[in-house]
Amino acid sequence: MKAAVFVLAAVMTASPAHAQLGGLINKAQKVSDAKNKYDDLNITEQEERQLGEQVSSNLINKYGVYQDKSVAKYVSLLGGVLAQQSSRPDVNWTFIVLDTEGVNAFAAPGGLIHVTRGLLGLVTNEAELAGVLGHEIAHVTAKHTVRSIQKSKGISIGSDQAGGGSLKNAIIAKMAERAYHLILDGEFSREDENESDKVGVQLASRLGYAPGGLVDVLKKLDARNSGRADRNGLFASHPAVKDRIARIEQQIAAQKLAGTSKGEARYGKTIRLDAKPVTEIAMDVEGAAGLAGGDKGKEPAKASKEEPKKKGGLLGRFTTSSSEQKQSSQTVASAGARGGFPDRDAKGGSNRSLVSVRVTPAELEAFKKEIAG
Repeated sequence: MKAAVFVLAAVMTASPAHAQLGGLINKAQKVSDAKNKYDDLNITEQEERQLGEQVSSNLINKYGVYQDKSVAKYVSLLGGVLAQQSSRPDVNWTFIVLDTEGVNAFAAPGGLIHVTRGLLGLVTNEAELAGVLGHEIAHVTAKHTVRSIQKSKGISIGSDQAGGGSLKNAIIAKMAERAYHLILDGEFSREDENESDKVGVQLASRLGYAPGGLVDVLKKLDARNSGRADRNGLFASHPAVKDRIARIEQQIAAQKLAGTSKGEARYGKTIRLDAKPVTEIAMDVEGAAGLAGGDKGKEPAKASKEEPKKKGGLLGRFTTSSSEQKQSSQTVASAGARGGFPDRDAKGGSNRSLVSVRVTPAELEAFKKEIAG
């Protein structure tokens, strides 16, 4: 609103023409109306799914999809039984394995959960994977992404957008843009991460899994990133890993979570992947030092200025603003100078086709029964 008022005052001084004055007042009012509507915006579940599908599309474009049907089905079964225990069991839950050696997981709004083959290689049993999937499911059930964007007022609506078309679609498209960066960079707040840890551990234990599975993953990640001063990959956001481990262990004791199953045999039967050390991950960042931190003396390459081709509908409205392009370029340059963020910037596969798997209620029930066994 301040920008619109400043422009209005400047034009009044330069030219008192009624046509110009009336037009600017109208635009200023539209911007104000747009802000008010955004502040009070109620995102429906259908719109939340639209937002999440755009985020998922961009994650898939970045990393590709791991083309192994048995792995995709296994992850969908484990994710499915966890989601059944959640506060939003009727969401259209979808589980996708991304084709990258980076160790990571991403929860897109509306029930789209992504894990990387690198993560599946780091994890050694079902209890550990259940802890990660439960954490990501909790981000969705609590609508952390949507609420984070709304709280931060991270969306700006211009008078041109407020004046035509569907204002709500424009806002959702802007939210999808912001959500992708928030999820990719792991920018959830301390409170959101703590809540997701707490709920994820409860979901896993409720099914009979050892609740310390998530703790074991966090310890592996801490060891994996030993010696790195920067944030890297899965759970890279606040709070510090050791604090989270202590908090989860206190929760397990206080709530007397007594699950014991680890599911090592079934996990090992389906998942035959290994996680590469951080220093051996090939990265897809222009100017990054690369595999083992080599070529550190080279200047980082400039980020590409090519813009993505636009398509119709909500997906086509996903664009990167000039300020975010600048921020992205700075991130690339900084990553290049320091060797990048391997688990986030890892190269991905070229196949972007989703692996179609069908999971029936009977299969979910059978999978659940075998947890205790």
